Amino acid sequence: MKAALLSRHGGNEVLSVGSLPDPVPGPGEVRVRVLAAALNRLDLFVRNGIPGVPIEFPHVPGADACGRVEALGAGVTGFAVGERVVLQPGLSCGSCEFCRAGETCLCVDFEILGEHRSGTLAERVVVPAANVWKAPAHLTNEEAAAFPLAAMTAWRMLVTRAAVRPGESVLVHGIGGGVSTYALQIARLSGASLVIVTSGSDEKLERALKLGADVALDYRSVDVGRKVRELTGKRGVDVVVDSVGAATWRASLTAAAKKGRVVTCGATSGPNPEEEIRIIFWKQLSILGSTMGTDAEFRALRDAVEKRRVLPVVDEVFVLDDVRAAYARLESGKGFGKVVVRIP
Repeated sequence: MKAALLSRHGGNEVLSVGSLPDPVPGPGEVRVRVLAAALNRLDLFVRNGIPGVPIEFPHVPGADACGRVEALGAGVTGFAVGERVVLQPGLSCGSCEFCRAGETCLCVDFEILGEHRSGTLAERVVVPAANVWKAPAHLTNEEAAAFPLAAMTAWRMLVTRAAVRPGESVLVHGIGGGVSTYALQIARLSGASLVIVTSGSDEKLERALKLGADVALDYRSVDVGRKVRELTGKRGVDVVVDSVGAATWRASLTAAAKKGRVVTCGATSGPNPEEEIRIIFWKQLSILGSTMGTDAEFRALRDAVEKRRVLPVVDEVFVLDDVRAAYARLESGKGFGKVVVRIP
């Protein structure tokens, strides 16, 4: 099969397109013929090298995919060959204390497709049957590939961890990225009465307003923390969604209301932000970590996508032979929504 391959850690020069043997599904597994795969920031981190996460080379990256069931391993039922499916990219053991409690994304042996094992940027991928879900019928292959990881992450952040309630206010940093674009929609779906977004791009701010944001702030020209307090009568917002990290953390603490919740799933600008602990205890803030999601959360998200209450947003589509250009587009930060790779 044809696949995108990492030969070592580094920049885009370590990416190539080559050939690997077709994977064979074992007991309880499904082989999927991939039709489209979406990129995530995770793919850049894997390419660059994640401390403490060793991988074997050549390595196939990619966490998200839409495809068709091609073969079933022993004991697998409930799927038909040719059925169009999407993949839930979080892999769990199913037996630890967290899995038994339904918190599969806290599994002691948790893995992600494309990070800990071969991923979706290939013509074929083998995954556990539990990670295979029917694709929403109205979506294109590219749209179906564009929602699992980022939207599931945003769903857990807003619905489960921050528990946004009707009438609350939400600030979403860095609109245009995959998680932030879904966070805006899910905040609206949760009943938020005020959703503020930030970006350093006029085009992204304009698109965010069309997608449902109430206020779009250009962080190049305003102090976001102070501006949010001004817009809310010095109160601040109930929930801050921060996947940016070092560049936005201080603004997140400033913008949060007393007893507010700051929920974070990433640190694309750096993992060691300036911290003002006094703000945290004076305002009695809750700092909430979040990553990926559970099967129950993915089911709820998929239902929302099926009902067109959450819309996949695709930025650009590339073919597998142009995988370096796809990575370059993602790394540029110029996109709005998901970069997708079509697998002919």
